[in-house]
Amino acid sequence: MQSLDVDVLVVGAGLSGVGAACRLAQLCPDRSFAVLEARAAVGGTWDLFRYPGVRSDSDVVTFTYPFRPWTESGVLASGARIRDYIRDTARDFGVEEHIHHGQRVVDAAFSTGTGRWTVTAETSQGRVEHTAAFLYLCTGYFSHDAGHVVDFPGRGDFAGPVIHPQAWPEGFDPTGRRVVVIGSGATAVTLVPALVERGAAHVTMLQRSPGYVLPRSGTDRVGRALRRALPGRAAHRVIRARNLLTNVALYEVSRRFPGAVRRGIARINADLVGEEAVRAHFTPAYAPWDQRMCIVPDGDLFAAIGSGRASVVTDTVERFTADGIRLGSGREVEADAIVTATGLRLEVAGGMGLSVDGQTFAPHERYFYKGAMFGGVPNLAVCLGYTNNSWTLRADLTSRYVCAVLDAMAAAGATTATPRVPVDLEEGEPPFGLTSGYVRRSRHLLPRQGTKAPWTVRQNYLHDLRLMSARRVLDGTLELAGAS
Repeated sequence: MQSLDVDVLVVGAGLSGVGAACRLAQLCPDRSFAVLEARAAVGGTWDLFRYPGVRSDSDVVTFTYPFRPWTESGVLASGARIRDYIRDTARDFGVEEHIHHGQRVVDAAFSTGTGRWTVTAETSQGRVEHTAAFLYLCTGYFSHDAGHVVDFPGRGDFAGPVIHPQAWPEGFDPTGRRVVVIGSGATAVTLVPALVERGAAHVTMLQRSPGYVLPRSGTDRVGRALRRALPGRAAHRVIRARNLLTNVALYEVSRRFPGAVRRGIARINADLVGEEAVRAHFTPAYAPWDQRMCIVPDGDLFAAIGSGRASVVTDTVERFTADGIRLGSGREVEADAIVTATGLRLEVAGGMGLSVDGQTFAPHERYFYKGAMFGGVPNLAVCLGYTNNSWTLRADLTSRYVCAVLDAMAAAGATTATPRVPVDLEEGEPPFGLTSGYVRRSRHLLPRQGTKAPWTVRQNYLHDLRLMSARRVLDGTLELAGAS
């Protein structure tokens, strides 16, 4: 249980943390770094989630690293394949040896006197303290300990298993069972066709209210043609740029012309499942991108419904019974197993304690600078990806920005980099800009957002590419200084 003393300490060895380590190795080769990971394996979210059908909900070309092109066919990728990709990247880029497993960070304390963080981690052998000049938190945005669990009345009365996707039991076999999946988000729409494919007798998706479901071809024919016509890396760059711009355009058009986008999605879905089903179960009350859209490759959810082995019920849960679920309408849906795809528990900065010179603080008490650092907190960055595009686009931008900050500190002979909040900054809406349940439940945990740059989170890659460029590190807001 050896203590580490490094220039940069990364917390988390998932998609973001491994990407951060690779960028540090590439762009800051003279700086020492280490990665602390609570789990026994690399992969983060993709090592945790093991439910049937788990996959990316963004196109895999922009979801993976720009420095390690994804070459396989298919628009989305399975969770297992993404997990392998992350692990292969850690090995191939030489960062595997920098990862220390079984270390759950519980506290991080900065001293302006020394210009260093003291980071406390829990291990199987007790607590250990590490020190670092710069701390980079790549812990994601939700708790890995447990998902959001709804205390449904009568839960203990149900005779069969009740499963949360975040804690999927390895031995569960859906063959021949009637399964009810409670939820309407990405996990639910993924589980329904996957459980049908694995032999469930019938799968019912029980939703309180509809969400947007957008069918998308599972095969990128244009991308395939580009890969045949261009060298590997050139093809990857073109496909990545096309996908990135398409995603940005879809979001911007959805926000500016919500009615037209709503009607367009409804027409596409009606061709697959019929107008009556669309009106009843696939017409949300909110505008497109008020919540994240659910992508279904080749319309697999609608195909499962069309087969007769899956159905959608839009109603509320009154209570669980011995044989299933009694709905608010009085109807009872029979089930042999119930899956509660009721969402995540949002968690910023891994839930660890944070302090500067003995003064504790929480993320929600601080303004978010460039969506990457906290106002008034030195030498600390947080990696949070996009909610309306591929997570990794912003994660990689943030990692490159951290490297640029480190270079600026070295050039100035500085030991601290601290975003200074202007006295006249007004507080704006919370970041993320979604009305999803996990965001609404946890708005009080999110960092504060200002009303003007660089204290706003725009959710726009093209804007952030400019804002977070190396040329804009010394923007008059980020203060570089020596140890006090």
